[in-house]
Amino acid sequence: MDPLEDVLALLGATSHVSAGLVGGGRWAVGFDPPSGAKFNAVRRGRCWLRVDGHAEPINLGAGDCFLLTRPAAYTLFSDPEVPVAPAYPIFAAATDGVAHVGDGDDVFLIGGAFTLGGRARSLLLDNLPPVIHVPADTPEAGTVQWALAEIDAELRSTRLGSHLVAEHLALILLIRVLRLHLTRDEQPTTGWLAGLTDPVVAPALRAMHARPAHPWTVDELARAATVSRSTLAARFKKVVGVGPLEYLTGWRIELAADRIRRSSDTVATIAQAIGYGSESAFSVAFKRTTGLSPRAYRNELAKAGRDDVPEATKTSGRALPGR
Repeated sequence: MDPLEDVLALLGATSHVSAGLVGGGRWAVGFDPPSGAKFNAVRRGRCWLRVDGHAEPINLGAGDCFLLTRPAAYTLFSDPEVPVAPAYPIFAAATDGVAHVGDGDDVFLIGGAFTLGGRARSLLLDNLPPVIHVPADTPEAGTVQWALAEIDAELRSTRLGSHLVAEHLALILLIRVLRLHLTRDEQPTTGWLAGLTDPVVAPALRAMHARPAHPWTVDELARAATVSRSTLAARFKKVVGVGPLEYLTGWRIELAADRIRRSSDTVATIAQAIGYGSESAFSVAFKRTTGLSPRAYRNELAKAGRDDVPEATKTSGRALPGR
């Protein structure tokens, strides 16, 4: 697995494709802030997107899509002067998988949401801009357009399992939008996402994610990146925001926390699995990173529900660096 696959797998990313939206004439629909990430794509016609906290509205044409990564309310509209209608009643009245607003069918959109684990914001979403807009006329958008066309085709289909196929395709869309974002000039300047495209840092990241329990040294990681020890250390700290071994510790703790959430393995077993020679050394590292000992973390999970992240870990230092 590469680092992006690792993080998405750890977060347990799933998708839900919603009803399509047909609009005509003068209309405006307001949506509540998404809890995870949300996408919409224009399959026909044109409309506008306005996101709370975002300076300017975005004009969307046929083939354009966007990904929202923050819990901000947003509005899709044809006319900024029209009173905004709440989305829920409109979509609750959808027929044959399509909601209708306004008068006519000038524009058709498809959309969906991504459900991510409790660590999604600090591990992934905070490393992204609030809105990622993918215009259809950019050369790099071809792979995104393929996913959109396939989702659209499945939603229109009456074949068995078509909705499930569309939801799996939406995850492909998410990965392709993230790939496209990472090739753009406005990608994060620091953080692990920025490291994925750095020619020096990326080989070291891939090596650590491939073998997180290995007793890595900076010298070994430098050999994997085919640079000197000093070059790797300096470049890694500049791009990612922490040194390579500090990053490794953070990733190990993320893996350990996920295993505590999803299994009944003993603390000693988890410690050995992620590369710690003793349970005590692991417990010290875990508490330093999350604010709780492994046992206290497990107890808090039992109180809050196993899919929740204990409050102490939300306010303490994050295991992986952001931007």
